[in-house]
Amino acid sequence: MTTRRNVVSGDFDLTMDELRVVAHYVVRHAEDVLPVFEHAVPDDPRPRAAIDAARAFVDGADRTRRQRVTAVDAHRAARSAPTEAARLAARSAGDAAAAAYLHPLAQASQVGHILRAAASAARIGELTAGGDPAVGDALLDRSRRWATPVLVDVLRRYPPATGGSSRAARLMSKLDDALRTDGTERPS
Repeated sequence: MTTRRNVVSGDFDLTMDELRVVAHYVVRHAEDVLPVFEHAVPDDPRPRAAIDAARAFVDGADRTRRQRVTAVDAHRAARSAPTEAARLAARSAGDAAAAAYLHPLAQASQVGHILRAAASAARIGELTAGGDPAVGDALLDRSRRWATPVLVDVLRRYPPATGGSSRAARLMSKLDDALRTDGTERPS
């Protein structure tokens, strides 16, 4: 994998502008669910710091060690969170900061860096509504509408997400399928 000033190359290229589009998409979802974590663990600033680092990158700052460190810290906060919803919210914040370093490698695991926060937000919505899957579906639909053509183009460079056993993983696969088949053709 090589990095030029505005392009990261691997199995394909990703520009800094494309990375910012991905990070913006992830940040929107992470910001939406951050209050869930902060309510459960009010004295832990790590997920908010990750979102702040991600937001700085989205707003034009260079990607730096700040995004890497805060992403890891937010994921650590997720491991110690007391509820599934709080864990998912903290992980979403970590994913937002990590999005600045999305790898241009044709691996299905990379799709999680693009869509896991959206799926987590849908799962948190379900949990908050007593487990109602209709709430998760509605939130996935919102996430589908939030996806720009640039985000969908980046997503389509990766193999489809592999299913998982958790509800959040299944929601991510559902969103992945919807975005890939949404009628938006990838330019040749």
